[in-house]
This record gives sequence, structure tokens and C-alpha cells, in this order.
Amino acid sequence: MTSTMPTASLSIDQRTGIRHLMDLAFLGGFDDDDFDHALGGLHFLVEEHGTLVAHAAVVQRSFLHGGRAYRCGYVEAVAVHPDRRGQGFAAAVMSAAESVIDRAYDLGALSASAAGRGLYVARGWLPWLGRTAVLAPDGLTFTAEDDDSTFVRPVPGGPVLDRTGTLTCDYRNGDVW
Repeated sequence: MTSTMPTASLSIDQRTGIRHLMDLAFLGGFDDDDFDHALGGLHFLVEEHGTLVAHAAVVQRSFLHGGRAYRCGYVEAVAVHPDRRGQGFAAAVMSAAESVIDRAYDLGALSASAAGRGLYVARGWLPWLGRTAVLAPDGLTFTAEDDDSTFVRPVPGGPVLDRTGTLTCDYRNGDVW
């Protein structure tokens, strides 16, 4: 069963457990900036016998597209314990995250690793076909390295997205997408 809680309600042990899961799942490739990106929104957790086995987070970001700013539910820190993969846990946390995105945001977005791409495509996430950019401290900066890993989730009643256009995210430390 998936539980949902805001970052502010996480205990120190839960935050430590999430970070530990990320380190296990990403083989040490999950840094402090990545962890910071997952904080400040909602967390979707699956625990078995008191052990965290899956996690996803949705944080609010501001995206620009087609001359407008949009409230985006951005998916972060999706992970399943390596010993528990292939049992539907990623689908469980993503289902909970998508439900929130569909009800609270103008669109959903995420950056997919090569390993995670199949999960998101199977769930109906759409690859961004145009250019990606960030509104950085020095102005608009194109992020060609993120063009192929960016996915969006149009929400019911949300804006019509031209997936061949430019999608611009707000700036943050570390990986901007």
C-alpha cells in the first residue's frame, strides 16, 4: 500500500531511509542536489515490514511553454529497492504521483534515465520532441543534453502542449531537469 506525505511530515528516519534507498537504487549516482530536488513536495512511499522499498516525489516547478508559465508537477527520486524490482512497486508510486499531478497541476514532467524510460512510456508519459531549456541566472539557456530524456504528462483539461516547441524549466542547483 502506498502512503503519501509532504516533506514536512517526514521523520528524520524516513528522510534518512529515502536517501539510503536512492543511494542503493542509483548505485551512488544520486548526489545531494538530486536529494534536495526531491524535497518540498509530496512523497509516495511503499514500505514492507518497516522497510522502505519504493519512493517517488512530486515537487512544484514553473515551466514556460508557448509564451505562458505553467505550474508543473515534476516527478523526482523514483526508486525501488534493488531486491524488490519487477514486483509493481514503481507502478504503485507512479500511480499515486500521477493522480496528484492530474488533479493539482497544469502538466507533469520528468527526466528519465535510460533504465526508467520504459516504465514512463508504458504509463503514457510522452517524450518531449522539441528543445529543452532552463531560465538560468544568465538568461535562457538551451539544454540539448536533456532533449531526449524529458517526458511530459498532459493533464485532463490542461493546456494543449506543442511537443515540438521549446519547454523551459526554472533554474535549480545541480541537474536542472
